[in-house]
Order: sequence, then C-alpha cells, then structure tokens
Amino acid sequence: MNADRLADRLAARLGSWCDERAPPAVRQDRTETRDGFVVEHLIFDFGDESAPAILCRPADGTGPYPAILCPHAHGLRYAIGHRDLIEARPAMQAPAYGPVLAARGFVALSLDMPAFGGRQQPTEEARVKARLWQGATLIGDMLRELATALDYLAARDDVDAARLGAFGFSMGATHACWLAALEPRLAAVAHLCSFADLAPLIATGAHDLHKGYLTVPGLLADGDAGDIAALIAPRPQLIGTGVEDPLTHDGAYAPAIARVVAAYDQAGAAECLTVIREAASGHAETPRMRAEVLAFFDRWLG
Repeated sequence: MNADRLADRLAARLGSWCDERAPPAVRQDRTETRDGFVVEHLIFDFGDESAPAILCRPADGTGPYPAILCPHAHGLRYAIGHRDLIEARPAMQAPAYGPVLAARGFVALSLDMPAFGGRQQPTEEARVKARLWQGATLIGDMLRELATALDYLAARDDVDAARLGAFGFSMGATHACWLAALEPRLAAVAHLCSFADLAPLIATGAHDLHKGYLTVPGLLADGDAGDIAALIAPRPQLIGTGVEDPLTHDGAYAPAIARVVAAYDQAGAAECLTVIREAASGHAETPRMRAEVLAFFDRWLG
C-alpha cells in the first residue's frame, strides 16, 4: 500500500480524527514564574469535556520560539497526566522536559488525555468500549485533541508555526509518532520506548502490555507501526528503544525499523533519521536518549 493510501486508511480507522475541528477554545487558569522559565496553566475546552494543560516557555524574550507538543505517558499512572511535563516520571530522566526545553529556547505544551489527570472519569476501559461501540476509537479522540493543541500552538504570537515538533515517551511516543504521520505541520518528531510492529507482539503475547487506548479495529490489514512511522519521511525523526523492553523486543522492532530506514533512504533523507537502540535498557529513558533528543531538536528546530 502506498503512503498516501495508508495515511487515508489510518485516518479512517481512527474514527473521530476525521471529524471537523473547531478552533481551539483555551483559557488561562494561572501563570507562575519559576527559575528561568514561565509555567502557564491552561484549560482546553472540547465542548463536552475540558482538559487541563501546562505550557512552559522561556522567561526572557518574546519569541517567536520553536514549540514542542509533548503528549504524556501512560504507565498505569492515571493521576499524573500532563504534569509529567514539569515532574519527571520514574521511567524518565530528571529534570522533566518542560523546564529543560524552556531553558533551551523552546515552548513546550502537554495536556491531559482522556482518562488521565483531571479527566480520570470515565475510565480508559469505559471510554474504549464506548468509542468502539460507537464506531470510533479512543486513540482517534486523543490524536484529534492533540491536533487541536497543535492549532493552539501555531496561533500563539510567541511561537514560530514553521518550527513545530512533537516528543513523547511510551504512550506519548505512540501519540507523537502517529500524529506526525498524519499531521504535516510537525517539522520534527522524537519518540522513545514504544516503537515496534504490533503483529510480532501479538505472536508473543507482549501486545497485552499495551493498554486499550491503542485498539484500532482492522489496523493490521493496512499496515503496522513501521509503516506508520515511515509516513513521516523525509521529515526529521528520532526513534529510541531498549533491547530489554518487552514492548520493543528484537522480533517486533527489527522489521519495523527496517521499513523506516528504507523509507528515509528512498527519500534521500537518511541524515534526517536518528536511531538509538540501547542494549542494556528496558522501558526507560536513558541518559543517552535524553542527550540525543535535546540535540535532535536543537539541530532541526532550534
């Protein structure tokens, strides 16, 4: 299946992704100045539900700055949600990405996904069931909200809309990757500890480590994770994984990364693909991953 056809099929299977988006309705709850950066506490109004969000930006200057959308992780820690932008998770390096990116001249934004943070009810399982019965998907809802957040970033006076990126870890990595595959405004994307084909995970039973949000009926009839990530080529992409991570074991990772490498080679953009494979690492961000992610965004968006 060619790339355009795959993108169309993925969008259709996600359900609500294809719905028309209203302009983002965002209000500021409060603002605080910390050591060298500003934190804006925001509320995104999606009509039937609101999502708390955090935006970190440099304390000095007016921009326009490059901006990174940072979908949060899962880890069964439903209470954390968007706060992992300023409070590092146990599986990630400290300090958290928000202050670090702001110190390097970036705006960074994260918002609570459905079932997380201030939106824990209904639960993930309840939302997945309801959306599947309604002919939609929870991940489609999540990606649509992230696209609205991208609309908001692009419209800010202090953001350079030509320098928008996405970064995520674990569930956030899947969000960042899939959003970049569907959203051409993302000029660069980095994702850690989630990239592997799903079909080989099913063969070993490791797919059950993914939670219900990732359920997309019929997805594998069109393509797999490697094919989705390949849609991002030739735009800059960083993929980081650990050999000891059961979600990215060799049998599922190797065929996926081979197709992405081939896509970048075919596009004449091999230098735009950064691949980090940590031999002694599991489902965690390593110091090398952190350094490579920051260098990646400095190079392509900074």
